[in-house]
Amino acid sequence: MYTSLRLPISILSSCLVLLGIGALFIGVYQFNDDVLLILKNSLTAPNLIQENDAYVLFDLRLPRILLAVLVGAGLAVAGTCLQGIFKNPLASPDLIGVTSGSVLFAALTIVLGSHIKNYVPEFVHYFLLSIMAFVGAMVTCLLVYKISTQNAKTNVTILLLSGVAISALCGSATGLMTYLSTEEELRNLTFWTLGSLAGANWTKILILMIVTTISFYFLIGKGKILNAMMLGEKDAEHLGIDVESTKKQIILFSALLIGTIVAFTGTIGFVGLIVPYILRLLFKSNYVIILPLSALLGGILVILADTISRTLVAPSEIPIGILTSMMGAPVFISILLKFKKSL
Repeated sequence: MYTSLRLPISILSSCLVLLGIGALFIGVYQFNDDVLLILKNSLTAPNLIQENDAYVLFDLRLPRILLAVLVGAGLAVAGTCLQGIFKNPLASPDLIGVTSGSVLFAALTIVLGSHIKNYVPEFVHYFLLSIMAFVGAMVTCLLVYKISTQNAKTNVTILLLSGVAISALCGSATGLMTYLSTEEELRNLTFWTLGSLAGANWTKILILMIVTTISFYFLIGKGKILNAMMLGEKDAEHLGIDVESTKKQIILFSALLIGTIVAFTGTIGFVGLIVPYILRLLFKSNYVIILPLSALLGGILVILADTISRTLVAPSEIPIGILTSMMGAPVFISILLKFKKSL
């Protein structure tokens, strides 16, 4: 590990752990015993834990906090990698249409799932929503890449415009699915479009942990390659880097992360834009440093947003996607203003 990475990783890791522990204490439900005592008794004397305390702590709050960490880390790393290959700080999953494509395919599965399931094996039915969300992310990501790239060069203006166009197209198709949906399907669609961690459970955490581990194995170590690609793709090729293979890997595993996260939590926007922007202010565009730190900072951001979402208007809950969008919009505007000054 680079010496320059040890201190920021230690600081962010400590903040993540402290925020996670603090979030266990925060909520409408008041525990009969101290939370730390309950955690201790769960290992030494589980019979001493009251049933309600155990349910809220181990079936509601703890899974939700762990899901927040995985979601934040996944979105932040995917956003950082996409910005690296597109060489543009605006290329987050939300702005280039990847998230909207994932939501569209999830909406198609919700509304037309009974028909789709007739054509796929039965063992796939449980994972169908996740698979379709991944396919949607993959298709839109590849489509934007193909539209905006010519002669191995990505046109930033076309990138953003194609992302806007695809987002609009996916949004209109999702609107059509909303119009055709039943009352129960409409509730599910509302969940996807606004985003929430309320459905957290240990099965989702296990699946997302496997997906995140596999994706991070291929993405986190791409720092040096992305640094070389910042100099230009031709220069990177002269250094022996297989640029096209790297792009395909990043697109594939970013789409896998985004698709799985959207399938479990709905739309949680702007995380992939905010986190790299903050880290770039501190560490410039050194992806060797930014990539591992983005995972930690992403987890911190989503834990904060989720804790606020479930406590600000308790006992009701503000969809977390609304809060992250409120955080991300000023960052997006500041990036645009910075570009304006550089023109």
